[in-house]
Amino acid sequence: MSEPIRNKKLDLSTAPTPQNTPANNAPISSHAQQPGVASIKEEDLDRAAAASIFAQNPKLVSMIQGKLGTLVGRSSGYVESLPAPVRRRVAGLKGVQKEHAKLEGEFQEEVLQLEKKYFAKYTPLYEKRAKIVNGAAEPTEDEVSAGEQDEGGEDDGGRKAENAEGGQAAEDMAGIPEFWLSAMKNQVSLAELITDRDETALKHLTDIRMEYLEKPGFRLIFEFAENEYFPNKTISKTYFYQEESGYGGEFIYDHAEGDKIDWKTGKDLTVRVESKKQRNKNTKQTRVVKKTVPTESFFNFFDPPKAPEADEDDAASDVEERLELDYQLGEDIKEKLIPRAIDWFTGEALQFEEVDEDLEEGDFEDEDDEEDDDASEDRDDEEESDEEDDSSKPKQEAAECKQS
Repeated sequence: MSEPIRNKKLDLSTAPTPQNTPANNAPISSHAQQPGVASIKEEDLDRAAAASIFAQNPKLVSMIQGKLGTLVGRSSGYVESLPAPVRRRVAGLKGVQKEHAKLEGEFQEEVLQLEKKYFAKYTPLYEKRAKIVNGAAEPTEDEVSAGEQDEGGEDDGGRKAENAEGGQAAEDMAGIPEFWLSAMKNQVSLAELITDRDETALKHLTDIRMEYLEKPGFRLIFEFAENEYFPNKTISKTYFYQEESGYGGEFIYDHAEGDKIDWKTGKDLTVRVESKKQRNKNTKQTRVVKKTVPTESFFNFFDPPKAPEADEDDAASDVEERLELDYQLGEDIKEKLIPRAIDWFTGEALQFEEVDEDLEEGDFEDEDDEEDDDASEDRDDEEESDEEDDSSKPKQEAAECKQS
């Protein structure tokens, strides 16, 4: 329904069109000569030298891309060179296309209204799920029977035997412990963000909800039970779309805003404390200096990246990639995790995930151990660095479902 952020870099592989060809007065006939440039012998170009120059001068590459970018969308003069009757017909086709674009916009708006209509029907089911997960209600016999049919069936005797084995511990267990944490760890894009430290806080997650905005956009709401990390009962993140629709009538993502987390003292999971021993070169005395630095955490999700300013061309590419990733994470939660949370909890949803066939085993290689190089440099400067917490590295694999 929505259109992701467009990469603003110029695509140099675009095929020639009337909008990017030289301004030649081409006659309207099948024998019209296509505009072209003089042939250039490839042997006259030293490609290796050119590649080396560009590699050593990233600013030059950026400048060239900027110059080429200013040419995008500019008329080559081809259309203007056509006879007046032909130009009139071209203008008429543009008018017809505007009517088509108007209908596309109406179509996308009706699709959004249809989504909202059925979301209202889904909401009671989500509320029932939350009650069962948190132990406020039990599923009915009909619901249990319907679920067991998907598992191949199980008679009452089997369930009674399992209950007997569980004993008093099973009776005292309310709801489904760590339901949302387990579901998130099975959703690959989210699992990559969750660190060991995050898990201790995400265990208190009681529900994840979504709601539509009055204008195009949606809000994700994470509900938490009382915990040692923050007093927030809910933490939300809102995704906004642009007022103008895209080329095909789609809604275009604009930006996201997240709630501020009121971290309790010493419990901020988005930072870590580094301790450094510094030695005075003259007196040889040492001292310990502690500083707080940002670290990887799922809770950075609520502090989305900001769009680059006009004068930040060098960092624009990196920020755009982060913006696209941030938007895709929101879509995954909205379109995958929330509607089918039980399938992610059990892991059944993984079999329906699309695998990128372009990625082969040979495409992966071990990362260089940059930490060893950094440690060597620190020793040369007579500074020793220790990290107090090594548990902030994100897990790369989805965890298995935890079931009693």
